[in-house]
Amino acid sequence: MNDEHFGFLDEYAKKEVRRATLKAVAIPGYQVPYSSREMPMGRGFGTGGLQLTLALIGRGETLKVIDQGSDDSVNAVNLRSFIEMTCPGIHTTCRTEQADLIQSRHRIPEKPLREDQLLVLQVPYPDALVVVEASEDKRKLLHGEADYSRLLVKLYEDIVKFSEITISHRYPTRINNHYVIDPSPIPRWDVPKLHQSPTLILLGAGREKKIYAVPPYTQAIPLAFEDVPFRVEDFSDEQGQRRSCVRCGCDSSFLDEYVDSATGEQVYRCSDSDWCNQQLELQRRVEEVVEVANG
Repeated sequence: MNDEHFGFLDEYAKKEVRRATLKAVAIPGYQVPYSSREMPMGRGFGTGGLQLTLALIGRGETLKVIDQGSDDSVNAVNLRSFIEMTCPGIHTTCRTEQADLIQSRHRIPEKPLREDQLLVLQVPYPDALVVVEASEDKRKLLHGEADYSRLLVKLYEDIVKFSEITISHRYPTRINNHYVIDPSPIPRWDVPKLHQSPTLILLGAGREKKIYAVPPYTQAIPLAFEDVPFRVEDFSDEQGQRRSCVRCGCDSSFLDEYVDSATGEQVYRCSDSDWCNQQLELQRRVEEVVEVANG
């Protein structure tokens, strides 16, 4: 395939995405507008993240695509297949540690990321202020002045009504002591991973035509109050015991709830399929070592 067709996008589109990315990194949390191109999929299905990936990936690099922690979901499989088809010479993997670039929808991998990796998050709605202000022009002024008082009032109303902040995903997070971002629909469990992350995190909203970033080793502090601090999801049962994955037994990961089709009981499994598989591998290795030791 001709180099000018590598990555589906034309070279002018790639250059614009790269320039917008550089500006986003230079101004952490600032939403940089760009001319989001039409892609061979509906907007809202990851076109923003896809354009970032296509503009930044190069031959010989290794890609991982996940959707809500899974490498095998329809969205992840289709995006990975499209990128493989349009970017000859790249490699793909399901292992987090093997990837140079990770494109994700709704999750940050459980395994800590490294400085030499890049995380691209798909974003449906980039602006955390949209829940309190409909006008984009007014939102821009509020962002420029770092005026998030109306957003804090919204959180306070939650506390008054429910005795806690009930936002389960898209938790507003202040970047580098100024801009408050919508960190994409990642669960609260993943929000602390943004803080001082060694990995460059890029967020792309294709429908809203915005790119923003959390650069490496940057402050990312979720909005909260001193007397009602931010907290992540609690996976404790009625007895206060931490639930574990029914498949691998891990009790330190983000869990998804399922209903066992055979018994009708609620069970929990690791959301991150690669993490779950690696825990099973580790268990098998330990069992092999024990067997050898026991002769």
